[in-house]
Amino acid sequence: MATASKIMGSSDFSVIEGRSAGFYALVAGLAAVIAAGLWATHAMETEGHHVTGMTNQIVWGIPHVFAIFLIVTASGALNVASLSSVMGQKIYAPFARLSALLAVALLLGGLAVITLDLGRPDRIVVALTHFNMKSVFAWNVFLYTGFLLLAALYLWTLMERRMNRITKPVATVLLLWRIVLTTGTGLIFGVLVAREAYDVAIMAPMFIAMSLSFGTAACLLLLMAVGGCTGRFLDDAVVHGLKRILAWFVTLVLYFVMVSHGVKLYAAGYQGVERFLLLEGGVITSMFWMGQIVAGSLAPLWLMLWPPTATSRPWIAAAAALVLLGGLAQIYVIVIGGLAFPLQIFPGKEVIESGFFDGVVSHYQPSLPELLLGLGGVAMALLIVVLGMKVLEFVPDFRSGS
Repeated sequence: MATASKIMGSSDFSVIEGRSAGFYALVAGLAAVIAAGLWATHAMETEGHHVTGMTNQIVWGIPHVFAIFLIVTASGALNVASLSSVMGQKIYAPFARLSALLAVALLLGGLAVITLDLGRPDRIVVALTHFNMKSVFAWNVFLYTGFLLLAALYLWTLMERRMNRITKPVATVLLLWRIVLTTGTGLIFGVLVAREAYDVAIMAPMFIAMSLSFGTAACLLLLMAVGGCTGRFLDDAVVHGLKRILAWFVTLVLYFVMVSHGVKLYAAGYQGVERFLLLEGGVITSMFWMGQIVAGSLAPLWLMLWPPTATSRPWIAAAAALVLLGGLAQIYVIVIGGLAFPLQIFPGKEVIESGFFDGVVSHYQPSLPELLLGLGGVAMALLIVVLGMKVLEFVPDFRSGS
């Protein structure tokens, strides 16, 4: 087995050849999913949003779940870059470029889904030129743009030798920026006092923990996939190091989830929404317990910590994949579950109901166009990564046994 220092000594960078039938099949498959997402957008724009599962009550659907998931994961995908350039963990230095590429690709994929789900994507210019600075959404326009610019600058400092001297300062600013970015994403929900499922300040740190967890899992899967598909050697020290980091982040997310629900269970005013989310929410409750808690937290932790599976790369990859699937389930519960529970316009007061769904739990069933749009954003992110590795020197060029 090659040591970390030996890997570092032989790590040049190159493009992937991308001439095999498998490569062309992958590109064609991702392009087909993107095309399906564009068709879905066209269908929703021409037919109207009645072809989706969204209603006047459920105003954010599966596309927003995918978009938020991609944006949150993008922030955490830079963990490997931060470990290398900010914290001095040289073992991860060969993978900093791939880490930044993945982060940029995921953010672009998420923003593409949000833009196409606006209802009038041609009016995106209005959102970019007219700001209500009391809105967290307006802040995020600057945060996302700044993230892309800083990530591009960071990649430049890595790929241009004469710029290497400022890599650490740029990486440090980028680390702080992505923490602020994820805080802003969490505050979208944390400051919505009208929705009982959202109104809690812990949403901000919980979203930071989620980004660290999802991003580490995505980066680990990318490194393992690139190494396996191109014949490049990925040291066990890197795999097991990221696995241990991922286990800590999964535990941190689980802790914040427990605290968030525990505080609301303690407060009398939130008993209704907690009973809905944890016991009576049907699909929402199933997604929480089976998707988020079991599949997304407990099962990955078991696979990463149980000795027979903790050293197996296939099981480690399975654990990382489960973390991502559990992340989708968690964001589904946050977004859809929070909107499905009825608004309490006058908390603690007895009011005459209007009959317009007052006090009624809303139901949501995703439609095919919504699902295709969300998957199209994922495919777009993956295609950017694949083509980026084909065009520019992102991949460490060391071989097994080198």
